[in-house]
Amino acid sequence: MATSDLIIRGGTIVDGTGAEPFEGDVAVSGGQITAIGKVSGKGIEEIDARGQVVTPGFVDIHTHYDGQAAWGEAISPSSLHGCTTVIMGNCGVGFAPCRPADHDRLIRLMEGVEDIPFPVLSEGLPWSWESFPDYLDFLSSRQFDTDIGAQLPHAALRVYVMGERGANREEATADDIAAMKQLAKEAVMAGALGFSTSRTLNHRTSDGQPTPTLTASETELIGIAEGLKEAGRGVLQFVSDFNDPQKEAAMLRRIVEASGRPLSVSLAQADVAPEGWRALLGAIETAMNDGLPMRAQVAPRPVGVLLGLELTMNPFSAHPSYAAIAKQPLAERVAALRDPAFREKLLSEEPASDNPFLKVMLRSFGKMFQLRDPVNYEPGPESTLEYMAKERSISPEEMALDLMLERNGHGVLYLPFLNYSQGSLEPIRAMMESPATLPGLSDGGAHVGMICDGSFTTTMLTHWARDRQRGPKLPIEYLVKRQTQDTAQWMGLHDRGVIAPGYRADLNVIDLANLKLHLPEVQYDLPAGGRRLMQRASGYTATILKGEVTHRDGDPTGAKPGRMVRGAQSLQTAAIAAE
Repeated sequence: MATSDLIIRGGTIVDGTGAEPFEGDVAVSGGQITAIGKVSGKGIEEIDARGQVVTPGFVDIHTHYDGQAAWGEAISPSSLHGCTTVIMGNCGVGFAPCRPADHDRLIRLMEGVEDIPFPVLSEGLPWSWESFPDYLDFLSSRQFDTDIGAQLPHAALRVYVMGERGANREEATADDIAAMKQLAKEAVMAGALGFSTSRTLNHRTSDGQPTPTLTASETELIGIAEGLKEAGRGVLQFVSDFNDPQKEAAMLRRIVEASGRPLSVSLAQADVAPEGWRALLGAIETAMNDGLPMRAQVAPRPVGVLLGLELTMNPFSAHPSYAAIAKQPLAERVAALRDPAFREKLLSEEPASDNPFLKVMLRSFGKMFQLRDPVNYEPGPESTLEYMAKERSISPEEMALDLMLERNGHGVLYLPFLNYSQGSLEPIRAMMESPATLPGLSDGGAHVGMICDGSFTTTMLTHWARDRQRGPKLPIEYLVKRQTQDTAQWMGLHDRGVIAPGYRADLNVIDLANLKLHLPEVQYDLPAGGRRLMQRASGYTATILKGEVTHRDGDPTGAKPGRMVRGAQSLQTAAIAAE
């Protein structure tokens, strides 16, 4: 007779606390971990994990599945990479609260900021809500292959309260701030896990307008944060250009001092100021040592764009000859690009664009690479297109064209523009080792034609724990703790992220020796036939959510036990849910 719903036998348990790995069994019943160690009895289902690693399910605190969660049940690619909880509503963008007249405005903002096409969002969003609590009610009626948590986005809140004035970045009045404060309080009381905002010029609507939150005053930000303070719950999430790191870090500190709420901010290394990240991280470390709940969210690999003939951009996107064929089917473009006369004309042209990214970044062949299988996110200078072109005595542009034409036009180039310095990810290692950081910034669900970083969790295990050659590796128990207990507790989710009796049975069984990231691929499965990048992995033997196996050997099982997570969770919450 079975004594447990599920028993995972003989795995190397990396329990999420940072403790040394140990061999043992894990028993699960009622969606809850009931025993670890040597487990007697039998399970209705048993998984042989000998020679494999057993971890808590990963908790990704920085995604943008706000649209995808409205029309889909598979929260991929994140769910393909061991994630069992994802947090969306980051960077101040989202779809609630929203009046009917502002639907298109918020879609244009998400389209511009997160590269999700207007037709996809227009067809996919049912808009059966107006307030943020209504939005949570809608999501709570759905089921997924991960749990989902949402944050209140500042842009939507500002436009909802201020209308056109908010969209045009006018200064909020005292009444505006009072209204936003009250709505923020109501949102977290209804189950929002926090509030997010953006202060970066990189975030624009699809028609080029800066995000409504770009110049929001400190008074406005403190007012909203005080709404969370009155509710006694919720985190704050910021992204900023940090043109004056000392000044902005001081402002963020004052917001935390005034509200008492935990605050995280995006941190990355940029070529324009290669050491600038150290000053910001130092300020956050100082605040943390002073007892303030402040952290920096950091990425475990370069932040970069994927370029190709089937993707949003490629090195010829702004060339007149390419623009003339850009809307043709891929096969027809490939045929044209292989034609010697067309090719010669294209290669003789210069980009015809005032867009600084297209003019500068897409000519950066000295830090552009071919993405190959196995995928390498720490390539050396000898792997650049510039180096390869010299070896073949051709131009870098010709090299780029040849590589993109491989696999019948499916060849992919990779341009890291943050966190990549002279062929080394040592700055990332230093960021990841700081106690004042959290892993984040995957942007899962966003940038669907340029970026596919929902696989960050797999990179942490393959690159940093197992494979790294260009510098020190990091202990697997440290990396797992960061992506499970640390991220879960930061969001107030104390019922998950640890393998111990009483915790949620969100688990991974991973064949670490054979864990592998595959090349990103394009698939057309979004509403309106929309395109998105998808990256899969092999080596995830099983991903388990609330005791149910949602993925086996990398493939979905069809189980959808994931639900909307409304508000902070405790171990008592897990116990009640198991009854």
